[in-house]
Amino acid sequence: MLIDFFFILKDAKIPVSIKEFLTLLEAMQQGVVGTSIDEFYFLSRTMLVKDEANYDKFDRAFGLYFKGIQTIFEKHPEIPLDWLKKRLQRELTDEQRAALEKFGYDKLMDRLKQLLEEQKERHEGGNRWIGTGGTSPFGNGGDNPEGIRIRGKSERRSAVKVWEARAFKDYDTERELGTRNIKVALRRLRKFARQGAEEELALDATIKATANNAGYLDIKLQPERKNNIKVLMLFDVGGTMDDHIAQIEELFSAAKTEFKNMEFYYFHNCVYDYLWKNNHRRHSEKFATWDVLRKYTPDTKLIFVGDATMSPYEILQAGGSVEYNNEEAGAVWIQRFTAHFPKYLWLNPEPEGIWQYRQSIDIMRKLLSNRMFPITLSGLEQGMRLLSK
Repeated sequence: MLIDFFFILKDAKIPVSIKEFLTLLEAMQQGVVGTSIDEFYFLSRTMLVKDEANYDKFDRAFGLYFKGIQTIFEKHPEIPLDWLKKRLQRELTDEQRAALEKFGYDKLMDRLKQLLEEQKERHEGGNRWIGTGGTSPFGNGGDNPEGIRIRGKSERRSAVKVWEARAFKDYDTERELGTRNIKVALRRLRKFARQGAEEELALDATIKATANNAGYLDIKLQPERKNNIKVLMLFDVGGTMDDHIAQIEELFSAAKTEFKNMEFYYFHNCVYDYLWKNNHRRHSEKFATWDVLRKYTPDTKLIFVGDATMSPYEILQAGGSVEYNNEEAGAVWIQRFTAHFPKYLWLNPEPEGIWQYRQSIDIMRKLLSNRMFPITLSGLEQGMRLLSK
């Protein structure tokens, strides 16, 4: 029966091989997991999905093929949305809550199947039917120590099943990112090397040296393996970037975790003759841009982060800054950065579809030889591949 499951995964553009699928079938035959649909979900995902970026696609494909099976019914009627709209909130005392009956998993599922056959109308505030606001184990917005939440938000966190819940979200390549997703994408840039004192056991070398020494132990040591990538990130702050604060904070947090050798500075709209590290002291603690260029070696990876949304004069014209009379145009400084750091790119939080309508974005892309990428999982992966070449 799982042949169609294989084709659904292929239709979802998940790179599943026939060999991996046959291995999954063999694992099922050997009884690696039981009959639980949850156990099969985790087994099949582990064996068939090789990249976290495909988790969301797999989740949707799995739900499409096994729709309804996770509630143990091959076919079930649709539950009207009106049944599940919460209109009251019932509060129970601790004594009342403790007195509620726990059905147990099997009895709970059998009872739900029966109710789906019998129930014909909406119920609210009761203790039996599928509804809201009561003590029934089925529905949402109520209070029961052990039930099945159908739609709605988790409040008591006591449900043993969630009706057709998706286990994972926001891993698809076109979705906006969370910190964990960003870390996965940025990880592609990391480059490990062994440097420093030899303090770590070199197991393979030790085995080889011992064998060559007639079995007498010959311990070999090696330096610790460390990520030696150097990254310089320049963040646009203020103005239109205020709309993207949460997303940029997630990117900044993930980058600080993934890149141990990372330095950062701030600028507003475009890079000019000075940068800063603390926005509260930006006028008193300035760093000359020339000093920043001289401080970091050309093998440093340069990443600009900003929406590149401004007046074109701010990029092309001396004195074009909205804050002060800059002596040289922003474009001159951008060209100096790209000439000094061969590995560079620009990350833009604005959706890629609107870039063509922003003149300043078009100008900046040309200055950067089109090395501008959206802050999506796909965009970050493309950018990290470019920097790692």
